[in-house]
Amino acid sequence: MERKQQKHDERLEEYSRALTEFFDRLNSWEQSVVSDTGVSLAQMHLIEVIGNRGRMRMKELAQLLGVTTGTLTVMVHRLAERDYLIRLKDEQDRRSYFVDLSEKGKAEYHHHHHMHFHLVEGIVHTLGERESEQFFAHLKKLQDALIIGVLNE
Repeated sequence: MERKQQKHDERLEEYSRALTEFFDRLNSWEQSVVSDTGVSLAQMHLIEVIGNRGRMRMKELAQLLGVTTGTLTVMVHRLAERDYLIRLKDEQDRRSYFVDLSEKGKAEYHHHHHMHFHLVEGIVHTLGERESEQFFAHLKKLQDALIIGVLNE
């Protein structure tokens, strides 16, 4: 039984190293993609979320990004100063406002989205159609597990 547990633990260590290396390489790729844009990776993720979902309230945007509203306020302020974002007053609740992409922000979002599209094309080319479907199905399953907290226990 001890030998079986040891094999199991060795396999988990191998998976852990592979996952860490994958994330490191993906992060390096993302850093290289944004390096010439003048925005940080965190700022680009904010632009991406708004580009994918459309204008959003600050509170829901902060929750989605997993940051405090104070941190988000600083990010939004910096991006608005550089004309990537616009702030719109909420007519129903004057204390609240929406954040949306400016024309410059939309252009940056489309450029970054295009880079992601090429990354996905590369994955499909490497894995093939069938394995790509399986890979992304498993990825979705893991995302769902993270959302409900199964992987955080």
